[in-house]
Amino acid sequence: MSINVRIAIIEPSAIIRNGIISVLHQLNRVQMEILEACEIKQLKNILAWKKIDILIINPLVHGLLSLQQIRKESANRDIKCIALQHVLFDSSTIKAYDEVINIYDSIDQINDKLTKLIREPEPVKSQESLTIREKEIIICVIKGMTNKQIAEKLHLSAHTVISHRRNIAVKLQIHSAAGLTIYAIVNKLINIDEIKDLPNSISE
Repeated sequence: MSINVRIAIIEPSAIIRNGIISVLHQLNRVQMEILEACEIKQLKNILAWKKIDILIINPLVHGLLSLQQIRKESANRDIKCIALQHVLFDSSTIKAYDEVINIYDSIDQINDKLTKLIREPEPVKSQESLTIREKEIIICVIKGMTNKQIAEKLHLSAHTVISHRRNIAVKLQIHSAAGLTIYAIVNKLINIDEIKDLPNSISE
């Protein structure tokens, strides 16, 4: 099964840039549109008018424009950023990227790295992913209890309750009280007649 992806390559050296493009065209299971640029102004233009899935960039190019700013200016906020490494970089520079491609990587290595980044993540919405304590907190939240009330009921600190609520939001990828309520009803954590006024968000 092939994967459709749009890739932007930002590298000042035409030789290196064209070499990477040549390698990308040899990858299996990936159908792609490739856009290329050699400097930051061109990068901004590409990010503004194209929804880029993967950005392969020489870390020396973006300079004062941080990866956070790149993602903010991108039409796709979930863009994956890959460092194109052909000189030595400090580890603190590289670790900010989602992946690193070295110019000495084999075609198979590059293929594996790209495939890993663009593979659809498995949704984590299983009731079994929640702890017993998290299920108890879900019930309290959708009953309209405050953090202080939940803490008193479950003999926890308010800080611990807030941490649990944030973990629940991350695990279920549900960020609204309505969504959490539907989840609880479908998974039989609570009966509909037990539900009172809802808070604005899970993690509040």
